[in-house]
Amino acid sequence: MATSQVETVTTGAEKAKLAAAIVLVVAGLAGFYLLTRQGQLVQWGVLLLGLIAAAGLFFTAETGKQLASFGSDAWREVKKVVWPTRKESIQVTVYVFGFVLVMAIFLWATDKTIEWVFYDLILRWR
Repeated sequence: MATSQVETVTTGAEKAKLAAAIVLVVAGLAGFYLLTRQGQLVQWGVLLLGLIAAAGLFFTAETGKQLASFGSDAWREVKKVVWPTRKESIQVTVYVFGFVLVMAIFLWATDKTIEWVFYDLILRWR
């Protein structure tokens, strides 16, 4: 039985870094909308600057380091996957479409049989 551990931000400095990152995101968004008269270049510059600064600050915090480590581990695991060849992918796709077609015909035949039993034989509505 696996137990999951929940880690929380404990130090005041970590909380301050995360709060500052959130403030930078909000400031970038606010600047984007408040600087409409300055032109799109200034708007997008302020937004990107706010987002980049927030990301930089976030990844210096322990939570950001853990997220980066998780992403690195996940990418390492994805590299280990043996992906199917083109031929295998096409074969499996054909099998799936064939199965769906067979199931559609089976369900249609079942529906028509039940309709015939109920409406024609039992209720005699036709």
